[in-house]
Amino acid sequence: MKIYHNLSEFTKLNNAVVTIGTFDGVHFGHQKIIRQLVAKAKANHGESVILTFFPHPRLIIDPENQDLKMINTINEKAEILKSLGVDHLIITPFTRDFSNQLPEDYIKNTLVNDIGTKHIIIGYDHRFGKDRTGTLTDLKAAGIHFDFTVEEIMEQDIHDVAVSSTKIRQALLAGDVGLASDYLGYAFSIFGRVIKGDKIGRTIGFPTANIFVEETYKLIPGDGIYAVTVAMSLGSEVHNHESRNAKLQTPESGLRTFKGMAYIGQRPTINGMTRNIEVNIFDFNQEIYGQDIKMNFLKFLRHDVKFTGLEALKVQLHKDKEDTLAYFSALE
Repeated sequence: MKIYHNLSEFTKLNNAVVTIGTFDGVHFGHQKIIRQLVAKAKANHGESVILTFFPHPRLIIDPENQDLKMINTINEKAEILKSLGVDHLIITPFTRDFSNQLPEDYIKNTLVNDIGTKHIIIGYDHRFGKDRTGTLTDLKAAGIHFDFTVEEIMEQDIHDVAVSSTKIRQALLAGDVGLASDYLGYAFSIFGRVIKGDKIGRTIGFPTANIFVEETYKLIPGDGIYAVTVAMSLGSEVHNHESRNAKLQTPESGLRTFKGMAYIGQRPTINGMTRNIEVNIFDFNQEIYGQDIKMNFLKFLRHDVKFTGLEALKVQLHKDKEDTLAYFSALE
């Protein structure tokens, strides 16, 4: 899949089969539409194109509302779309000027002149152009003039997409990563960089990697303890590690995956003031400051609790680890 961060980077195609949307989460509902797109492109001997926007249009149109959090970062979304067989992903910077285009200008300039659209798959309620005045009817009329066809996504499919996205966000905020994964069709993940913490975990036998997520718009699950897997690319001395909890993914990726338990919260036992994302990686003792890692959230174990002191916290963490290992054992 080729990725473009501006329409100016894209070379117009002779037979582009296009769909448009934010596709946050790229969940089961989205995947159905995208597979429809890819199949149509192959049947028409064309190339599949997804036109998406960054940042999310709502953040530009309604800048006072910064509460919107996204299930995927733009890079996570691109990786999933690639796995679905999409040929081209155009990530268009969404600006006031872009949103203020007249619908007819958007169709002519973006869809026809820039992309070379010959077929477009779009929802019945899709709106575009200045004040979102462009409609599916306008697209169909323009198609006759500019020689492209329009295929309408069924209303039930659009409804399912909207409902699923809402339920995924609600589930994640409640810590129900299992339900979220059911809707997504894959495990919800966080990608971030390991930074230095205050090393309190080491003093009680549970050293943790503190994770910094650069993208402030990324949705973070509710506070609590989770069973997770941790994937990272490491040096040869770790690749040779024979721990039963370490597993080489593929020779091409160079990634290792470890089992662990993650914590999200403000660490009330030590009167923490900031919300942290930490992970205790089982059977692992390498220094990984500055390392980029990916955590897959598999199961919610318990809510965050304020304990009477570090010793009580230590006792609970031992139980959390037992619960986590029991969960993984049940999967094997």
